[in-house]
Amino acid sequence: MTDLQMSLIAAGGVFVVGVISYNKWQEYKARKSVERAFAHDHDDVLMTGGADVAPAHAGRHEPVLDGALPNHDALIEPSIMAEPLQHAAPGAVPAAAPMPAAAAALDPIAGLPAVKPDTPPAQLAENLVDPLIDCLIPLNSEGPLRGDRILPALVKLRRVGNKPVHFVGLAVNGDWEPIVHGGVYTKLQAGVQLATRTTALNELEYSEMVTRLRAVGDEIGAEPEVPDMIEVMSEAKTLHRFVAGHDAQLGVNLASKGAPWAMATLIGALENAGFDVRPDGKFVMPDREEGGGTLFTLSTNVTLGADTTSRLTLLLDVPCVAPARDGFGKMVACAKDLVQRLDAAIVDDYDQPLTDATLEEIAGQVREFYQEMDASDIAAGSTRALRLFS
Repeated sequence: MTDLQMSLIAAGGVFVVGVISYNKWQEYKARKSVERAFAHDHDDVLMTGGADVAPAHAGRHEPVLDGALPNHDALIEPSIMAEPLQHAAPGAVPAAAPMPAAAAALDPIAGLPAVKPDTPPAQLAENLVDPLIDCLIPLNSEGPLRGDRILPALVKLRRVGNKPVHFVGLAVNGDWEPIVHGGVYTKLQAGVQLATRTTALNELEYSEMVTRLRAVGDEIGAEPEVPDMIEVMSEAKTLHRFVAGHDAQLGVNLASKGAPWAMATLIGALENAGFDVRPDGKFVMPDREEGGGTLFTLSTNVTLGADTTSRLTLLLDVPCVAPARDGFGKMVACAKDLVQRLDAAIVDDYDQPLTDATLEEIAGQVREFYQEMDASDIAAGSTRALRLFS
């Protein structure tokens, strides 16, 4: 056997060993990635009951939600209708106008209802990652992180299912603030909302959150401290019970005393009464004193292209209007004004006239409802409540 043949055999052996070693290394990396994404140091949530697990992250302060939910049937009088909400299918993401990723990251206000542009960064951070309604996940890094470098990775994780995800950072001045270009952060914290009006955060969404957050962490050089899934699920279900128990809409009906109203004439009368007519045909009474908020809405109870209607319904989304705005009182006052403008009567769902005494009784029940929300630190009309009931 010649020296050339020996050299070729040796080179071939080295190549084969190299290929085998590379494949083993790739297999090891893939296995560790899967183990890290799906490993849990607790019992399988599908095989054990979570009812006895206390919902508490370290350092979290929960509202008092574990007691019996208040009975709000009294809010739904024969004179007041409870309008069913148009809920999205579980897991569906509400449609929204597209926003560039960088712009979304630089504009945290866009993700927070009822937040003013001049809100201090520290307060913005508290609204974005709220220990009462979010699952908080710290991300630890070996050194400071620059906003310019980490933002492209963070904007990839903005939502899981229909639950928003936000990030804040501990700035060098010692305050937590939204992540922005030019900022330098010694710590990061992610927050995924535990519940919305439609659903609680579930196991699949949480697993997706953990997997995607680990990928973000690998990209920016940070390691997330993932809370126990069973504890998070218990908290999410508890919070959603509160949301479901306080998801109330109140309606006041107006019935024509004579012929049905022509829509062309009706629109003018509603605009004169202060309503804004949206392009989709929705009538909204804005909160002009607070600038931009909605006090209540109005439904014509007919399709968009109808020529006439003989019945109107004013609707108040109770948990989304602060008590100080007196949404129910202003809605009733608007209804009485429209009675004069349109020759109408305020009636219940069975077309029986509503008396002032009945309306005042319902107003008292609304005040009690607001007191219950205040007691749980989720005040009606607050940023926290608007996030939950949006």
